[in-house]
Parts: sequence; C-alpha cells; structure tokens
Amino acid sequence: MARTELLFGADQVGDAQWKAFLSREVTPRFPDGLTTLDGYGQWKRPDGRIGTERSRVLLLWHKPGADADTRIDAIRDAYKKRFHQLSVMRVDSTDCVSF
Repeated sequence: MARTELLFGADQVGDAQWKAFLSREVTPRFPDGLTTLDGYGQWKRPDGRIGTERSRVLLLWHKPGADADTRIDAIRDAYKKRFHQLSVMRVDSTDCVSF
C-alpha cells in the first residue's frame, strides 16, 4: 500500500479545530482509517533563523493513484487556507501492510 504522511503546523490550531478538520476534510476522503500523532517541528526560515512549532502528523495508508493524490492535495490545500499556513509537508512511501 502507499503511505502518505502529512505534517501540519499546529501552534494556532486547537484540539477541537483539529478534530473538526479531520471530520470535515480527511475522513470523507479517506473513510477506511487514519492515524494522527502530535509532534514538534523545526525548520530554517527564509530569514535564516530556526522556526519551531507544535505539529501534527497524519498517516494514511491507501491504494496509490491519481485519485488518492487529488484527495491528499485537497486536504493540504484546505488546511493551508483554513489555518493560514504556508505549507503542509507531504512524504510518500510504499509499505507492506497486514491486518
């Protein structure tokens, strides 16, 4: 299966807002299941300083394909628009999965 990890900046997003976002934007697109993790992120800002922020990681396992890519990019776009974020990092890989 394909695995996609999305990393969201979360300093300005409370727990209730995050859960509402999952219910509204993620679950309808990936109803088979998902996992989220709380994290901490840092990156080099355009001005050269190190930026830090709470983060959330969304893990999705899905069939690879253009349809999944479209749904994933819609999630990223919705988050950036709703919470005024510059980016949502996406990491893709392939996993051997059993249940």
